[in-house]
Amino acid sequence: MPRHRLAHSRCTIQRSITAIFLTLSSFAPLPSLAASSRAPAPASGRVTILYDAFGDKSGLTRDWGFSALIEYDGRRILFDTGNDGEIFAHNVRNLGIDLAKLDFVVISHRHGDHTAGLNYLLRVNPHVRIYAPKETFGSFGSKLPGTFFHRDSTLPARMRYFDGDVPAELRFGTAWPQADFVLIDSLTEVAPGIDIISTVSERPGTLEIRELSLAIRTPNGLLLIVGCSHPTIQRIVDGSRRLGDHVHIIFGGLHLPFASSVEIQQTVSALHDQYKVDLIAPGHCTGEPAFAALQRAFGSQYIYAGLGSMIDVP
Repeated sequence: MPRHRLAHSRCTIQRSITAIFLTLSSFAPLPSLAASSRAPAPASGRVTILYDAFGDKSGLTRDWGFSALIEYDGRRILFDTGNDGEIFAHNVRNLGIDLAKLDFVVISHRHGDHTAGLNYLLRVNPHVRIYAPKETFGSFGSKLPGTFFHRDSTLPARMRYFDGDVPAELRFGTAWPQADFVLIDSLTEVAPGIDIISTVSERPGTLEIRELSLAIRTPNGLLLIVGCSHPTIQRIVDGSRRLGDHVHIIFGGLHLPFASSVEIQQTVSALHDQYKVDLIAPGHCTGEPAFAALQRAFGSQYIYAGLGSMIDVP
């Protein structure tokens, strides 16, 4: 057979074999090929710890304070900014985090170990929206009606506030006057499926301090990010019940560094037995004895969340 006819015959046979294979594949794909080509389902989100006093990732600086980046369902949320602006900037850069690309920021409460990095944040992202607690005299700015104090009209004008002609509203300053603060004092949805929970501490030492926590609704339950849990983590979880009846995972500080063993055990039992939280990823002011107690109670459901940790969230 001439060479060109032989080549033509081979091409015809190869096309026939390919057609037969494709026809068979449309009815029953080969199990081995299907299994080898199936990629693992990607996680829906990730939490990266940017600031804390413990951790084993090299190139980062440990310090007392807290900050975390939450990436979920296409959104990027910064929660708190740590205790020192230079350390915060150092850790952010070394983790490759771009703070210019944020949807919004949540500041849990007014304490310096959660707010000191705001100056750096506002240098790189001056117009980002920042949700902060609404307080009567808060460090994020506030206002009161001009009638908030008693008056005495018998005094001469030079002894009276504003010469007796008091403005209808008095505005109080902030250390970050250029910031786009939105002040929150109640449960508020800030994006679809994302809410801010507002609670108030009734505990000695932090009495009346307002604290914000972030709640994200996931298919497995709520993802809660807390700063210090000054009002107690139990009250924060109770405050989340309007969003869903189950908490899947908790990140952040539980404010138990000097708590008694009884208080620690009460908190651990509430989270594990009463609220039946699936996963716990404590950090910051939770305290070493509480770390140990939570690890014993939750076992494999305890997640290490030290500085630099990147935890995938389904």
